[in-house]
Amino acid sequence: MKHFYSLFLIVLVTASTHVFAQVKVVMKTPFTDATKKAIVPFPEYPRPQMQRDDWINLNGKWNYVGGKKVTDPTTVTEPASFDKAEKITVPYPPESYLSGIQRKQEINMWYNRTFTLPSSYKGKHVLLNFGASDYQTVVFINNKKAGTHIGGYDAFSFDITSYLKNGENTIVVGVQDKNDGRSVSGKNGPRGDYTFTSGIWQTVWLEPVSANYIQSIRLTPDVAHKKLFIKVITNNDDPVVVIASSKNKTIATEKGKSNYQFSINITNPILWSPDNPFLYDLRIQLKGKNGKTQDDIKSYFGMRSITLGEVNGIKRPLLNGEFVLQLGLLDQGYWPDGIYTAPTDNALKYDLQEAKKAGFNLVRKHMKTEPQRWYYWCDKLGLMVWQDMPCIWYQDEDTAVVRSRFRHEWKEIMDEHYNAPSIVTWVPFNENWGAFDVKEITAWTKQYDPSRLVNGNTGFNNNPSYQKAYGDPGNGDYVDTHIYVGPYRASVPDKNRAVSLGEFGGVGLFVRGHLYPVANNGYDMMATKEDLTNKYVLLLNEVEQLVKYKGLSVAIYTQTTDVEHEINGMLTYDRKVEKMELNKVRDINEAVIKSSKELNFKK
Repeated sequence: MKHFYSLFLIVLVTASTHVFAQVKVVMKTPFTDATKKAIVPFPEYPRPQMQRDDWINLNGKWNYVGGKKVTDPTTVTEPASFDKAEKITVPYPPESYLSGIQRKQEINMWYNRTFTLPSSYKGKHVLLNFGASDYQTVVFINNKKAGTHIGGYDAFSFDITSYLKNGENTIVVGVQDKNDGRSVSGKNGPRGDYTFTSGIWQTVWLEPVSANYIQSIRLTPDVAHKKLFIKVITNNDDPVVVIASSKNKTIATEKGKSNYQFSINITNPILWSPDNPFLYDLRIQLKGKNGKTQDDIKSYFGMRSITLGEVNGIKRPLLNGEFVLQLGLLDQGYWPDGIYTAPTDNALKYDLQEAKKAGFNLVRKHMKTEPQRWYYWCDKLGLMVWQDMPCIWYQDEDTAVVRSRFRHEWKEIMDEHYNAPSIVTWVPFNENWGAFDVKEITAWTKQYDPSRLVNGNTGFNNNPSYQKAYGDPGNGDYVDTHIYVGPYRASVPDKNRAVSLGEFGGVGLFVRGHLYPVANNGYDMMATKEDLTNKYVLLLNEVEQLVKYKGLSVAIYTQTTDVEHEINGMLTYDRKVEKMELNKVRDINEAVIKSSKELNFKK
C-alpha cells in the first residue's frame, strides 16, 4: 500500500546546501504536545522486572545524520562524520514526527551525543543498554568500536567500561535497516500495511554495576506446589539472596546459587488473574564470597498457571485450573506521532486501560513487541497477552541467514519477556506470513517454555497470494482460524488442541476530523457509533453461541485502535474518540465471559 507521509515534508535548503526537513504533524494524540516539550522522553526506568536504582537515561536530543548515501554502519571501522548533523529525539524513529526528522526509508542512520559519568561510577563497570534498535546496530565509544547487534525487537547491552575516559565521553550509534523483507519485521516491513520505521525506537540508558552482576533472571511460578522457581544468571556462581514481599511485608526469603535454579515457597499464594491482577514484590541480591552485596535489583512476579485441560470433554485453556473465555483485542501498537514508538509511558498504559474499561481480558500483541513497561502495565492492570513473533517476508531467500536469524530473535524475545505473568500464549506465525518449519518451531517453542501455551500458526486458513500456504501445523495448543467479519463459524476442537478465533470483526466507522489522510477502509462499515456498538453486541452474542455449543475458547476482535488506513478500531487512531459505547461493550463482554465460566460447573 502506498503511504502518504511524504506529502507532509516541507524541504528547506540551508546555506550549506544540506537538505533538512521541517516536520509537520499529520495527526496529534492527547500526548503529542507534552512529548514535544519533554527534555527526556520516557523518564521511567525501562526494565521493571530487573530494576536498579542508579542509572542515567540517554533519551532526548542527539546529533543525527541519515540517508541511503550516508556511511554504511555494517562495514565501517570508525564512526561517520557529524559535520552536517541534524537533531533527533531518541527514542522516536526518524520516520516519525516526534523524532524531529520525519523522513522515510533512511537505510543508514547515525546518532551521536556526549555524556559525563558521575564520580560515584569510578571503579564500577558501566553498561550501555538499548531497549530496541532496528535492525543492525554498531556502537562506538570515544571513536572505538564497542559492540554490534543484529535484531530489531530484542533488548541488548554492552559493557563499555574499557572504552571510557575521565570527563566527557562520546557515544556514536550507527544503525542500518534495509527494509528488504529478509529481517524480522512484521508489519514494519516491505509487505506491511503502514508507515515503515527504523533505527533506535526504545529507551537507551547507562547503569553502573560490579564486575560480577546480575545479567538476567528467570521466574517461573508453580501454583500447584506453591513455589516460585528462580534462576539468576551471572558470570560466576556467587550466592544470591531473594526476598519476596507483599505490601511491604516479607513473606519468604531464600538463598541460592547463581546460574542454578532454586525455589522459594509462597504459602497461600494469591493468584494473578484479570479479575485480581495481584503482584508480589521481589528483591534479588548478588553476594560476593565475602558476603558483600555486589548487585541489588528490584523485581516482581505473579502466581498463575496456564494449561490445557478438558471441560465437559472439550479441550480448553485453563487459567489457574479453570476455563474462562479469553476475549481480547488485536493490538498493533502504532501511533500517528511516534509510529512504532508510543509518545509516552502513559500512552502505552492508556490503550490498555481502554481495553480493560471495555471489559476485555486479553490483548494480542500483533506482529511486534513493546517496551517492557507495556508488559508491566498488562501485569499490573490484569490483561492476558498473546505475544506474536514479528514475521519475516522472504523466508525462502538466503535461507541459511534469514531463517537462523528468525529463530535466534524468537528465542531472544521469549527470554526477554519470559517473566511477565500476563503472557499466556506464544504465537510464532500469523496467517502463514513468512512461514517455514512451522511444526518444528511450534514444538520447539512449547519445549523451550512449557509453562505457557503455543499457537503455532494463527489464522492458518488465510495466506498471502504470492506463496504456498503452510497451513495447520497440527501441533501446539490451538487450532486457530481468522474469520472476517465472522464469527459465524470457528475451527473444531480436536483431542489435543483448543479452538481459538484469532481474529474476527474489523468493522469500521468514519469519524470526521479523526481520519488519517489516506483512503480509509475496514472489513465492513457502520454508519453511526450506535450502529457499530449494536453490531459488536450482535457479534458477541454469536461468539457466546460458539463458546457454549461449538467449543470455542478464545475470540480476538480487530482491533484496539484505527491504524492509518484501517478504521476498524475501538478508538480512533489519534486516541481522541471512543468509537463504540464502551459501557455497552463492557456489559456484553462481561456477560459472555461470565457465561463461559459457568461451563466449569456444567455436568
